[in-house]
Amino acid sequence: MQHYSIKDIARLSGVSVATVSRVINNNGRFSEETRKKVSTVIQKTGYETNYSAKNLRMNRSDTIGILIPDISNFFFAEITKLLEEKLFAHGYSVIICNTAHDDQREQSYLRTLESKGIDGLIVISGSATFEFTQGNSQKKIPYVCVDRKPADKSKTIFISSDHQQGAYDATKALYHAGCQNPVIAIGTFDTPSMQGRLAGFNAALTNRTAQWGHIFKLSTPAAGTDDLTAYLQRHPQTDGIFAVNDSVALKLHQILRKLAISVPAKMKLIGFDDSPTDEYVTPTLSSVAQNNTELAEQTVAQLLGLIDKTTQPGHEVIIPAKLRLRETS
Repeated sequence: MQHYSIKDIARLSGVSVATVSRVINNNGRFSEETRKKVSTVIQKTGYETNYSAKNLRMNRSDTIGILIPDISNFFFAEITKLLEEKLFAHGYSVIICNTAHDDQREQSYLRTLESKGIDGLIVISGSATFEFTQGNSQKKIPYVCVDRKPADKSKTIFISSDHQQGAYDATKALYHAGCQNPVIAIGTFDTPSMQGRLAGFNAALTNRTAQWGHIFKLSTPAAGTDDLTAYLQRHPQTDGIFAVNDSVALKLHQILRKLAISVPAKMKLIGFDDSPTDEYVTPTLSSVAQNNTELAEQTVAQLLGLIDKTTQPGHEVIIPAKLRLRETS
């Protein structure tokens, strides 16, 4: 089988080697006609770029690592899908690492990603036990944090939805719908996004701060019905619930139906994340929607800016969230 060089491709295409290089790397100026001509020759000859040699020469791999804590979570899965699409459009492949909220697993993945010579890293939420740091990494890889506190804000860019404003709007909507004693339902408050949602709930309360009397903790799915029954016995005045995410909200939606508590007549309910399933339950679930497309666009733009050194680290990007009212409120 004949092996073709880039010079052969240039000769057969009737263009310069530099033009072939620009077409292959999708970088620089060339016409659509030239692109088609070069691409046709490449396809016919079976020419393959020696990416390993090229990347070694340029000290880059055209690969981005993504750390996520739970691939089964709707928000994490959706944002990762959008990031992959946008990075691919910029010529990057991605390595997706599901850490399962495990600190040791995260550190292991970091070592693996470093050994693969990734050009950049996206850290999405994750560990609640420590702020993100690259640790003893030999190569300081450009990275951005999405909903994850960095240990050193001067070395990265923090990107997040406005969780506090979203929670504030949701809680105010419960008041506007006639609730007098709303509570916040939680799974955990140990991430920046959850802390922001608690702060928003607190800010919206009328003349009081949320203490544990105004916080309902759903422990496990199996114990959920008992948990809510006991809570409502202690706080029978409760007439509205803001759930910190849609997983909690949908579980409560199910439990309230089981307890024959009418939603929204007796109990109003609002979630957070605007999952697709919100429109397929009865009554449909009100929820706060994050702008996942904008989050992904900003994350990619900021990371590529760090890689190309056209963007300086040390700042935050906060993206507004939007309340979507449906039948539960």
